[in-house]
Amino acid sequence: MVLSYGDGVGVYRSHLFGSPAIIGCSPEFNKFVFQSHDLFPIKWPTIELLGCTSIVAVDGKSHTRIRSYVSNAINKPDALKRVTSLVQPIIINSLRSWAEKGQVKAVNEVKKITFGNIGSMFVSFKPGPLLDMLDQDFAGLLRGVRAQPSKLPGTAYSHAVQCRKRLMAVFRKELEKRKRSSDLSDENNDLMDGLIKMKDEEGKLLGDEEEENMAASKKGDFITREELAELKNTNKVVEETIRLANIAPIVFRVAKEDAIYQGYKIPKGWNVALWIRYIHTDPKNFVDPMSFDPERWNNPPKPGTYQVFGEGPRICAGNMLARIQLCIFLHHLVTGYKWELINPDAKITYLPHPRPDDGVEIAFSTL
Repeated sequence: MVLSYGDGVGVYRSHLFGSPAIIGCSPEFNKFVFQSHDLFPIKWPTIELLGCTSIVAVDGKSHTRIRSYVSNAINKPDALKRVTSLVQPIIINSLRSWAEKGQVKAVNEVKKITFGNIGSMFVSFKPGPLLDMLDQDFAGLLRGVRAQPSKLPGTAYSHAVQCRKRLMAVFRKELEKRKRSSDLSDENNDLMDGLIKMKDEEGKLLGDEEEENMAASKKGDFITREELAELKNTNKVVEETIRLANIAPIVFRVAKEDAIYQGYKIPKGWNVALWIRYIHTDPKNFVDPMSFDPERWNNPPKPGTYQVFGEGPRICAGNMLARIQLCIFLHHLVTGYKWELINPDAKITYLPHPRPDDGVEIAFSTL
């Protein structure tokens, strides 16, 4: 017998992005989909924006191949040590500049830090007009990722398409410049160089389009990778922050064939949207889920209830990179500065991503 949707197992029927869809919001159903990747391959409704050969779009051997490049570059122990030293100058100098200003909008400033670190790690782009332009275009691209895919002028999706074209032009130009260089290792030694030179188990180099789609502090201020691992309380704050503020609320899949889950039929060709954020705010999974409580991480969460980076073979390749950046930022923030919210009762805007309307305006100073 095939049951009607919504009978209590966290599976609902809807219509999203012009297609019938199943929405999953239970740990058990999400695990079923994550671990049945051949049956539920990835399908983003706006794949044109992400790139058809990017790591989030391809499947099978192509995904394994690209993922191995990225994981080796940012998730291996030696790579994480390098990341730890590379991101700290931007973080430290940014916090000092906040204190000099006295009042900042934290959301915008933190985004500049994160984007500056990514630009430095991947393509050795330094803070300046080019990185500011890339930041704006990347923000425009993200606003279109979950928008209705319409190319009508003025729509979020149409604007995102134009942002992607400008981003790709910059990375393609940089890629071509490096390939003309006789020595890739000395000048930049960043992740783009590593991806250009890296080979898979078959000895193949990364293709151009795949590459494009990847694409001043006192020494005593730095903290090492080993020291970060010892910051038990800080790491609990990191996990609680990610749980409540996970940037990716939905993971998209598609049913390759008819499937049955606990008596529910999922028809072939239907979209499957896994509502990750719901799991992390469900009181069945976390006590008082909307309360920020790092102490809840004194014990591991219930199995399957913490899926901020996905699960299975497509778990986010940058999960440790995200954790390390946040841990380093929090360490330097709480050991050197104090702050106060200007608008503690600011309202929240939820689309395309949750953020306070005032951008988290704070008064900021040194301790």
